[in-house]
Amino acid sequence: MKKLILITSFISGGLSLMAQGGGFQQRTPEERTKMAMEKMAVLNLDKDKTAKVDTIFLNYYKAQAKVREEMMSGGGQPDFQAMREKMQPLTEERDKKLKEVLTEAEFKKFKDEIEPTLRPRGPGGGGNN
Repeated sequence: MKKLILITSFISGGLSLMAQGGGFQQRTPEERTKMAMEKMAVLNLDKDKTAKVDTIFLNYYKAQAKVREEMMSGGGQPDFQAMREKMQPLTEERDKKLKEVLTEAEFKKFKDEIEPTLRPRGPGGGGNN
């Protein structure tokens, strides 16, 4: 009987977490920028480049948050494909600005090694945490 009560409580606890979106929360643009800049540290950028890249990421994440908020305002889950299509121009603009600041080698390292770790993974995800 005790085992049955214990199993039932674990199942109901798990179901309540799933119903609440798994307890994940979306990070703020500032938190996401901080995480991105920590990963960009491997590029050993000087202070000027670091400040410029920080601004680029902050603006990018703020624009992303705005798009996400607009799409979520309709209630329910937004269409993943539609959200991806709205986010793509933001990513392209971010990359264009990064290319203006970073050397070709730095940008390549960003695209190959750093950017994949910044992609969200699941609800409220945030890369390689």
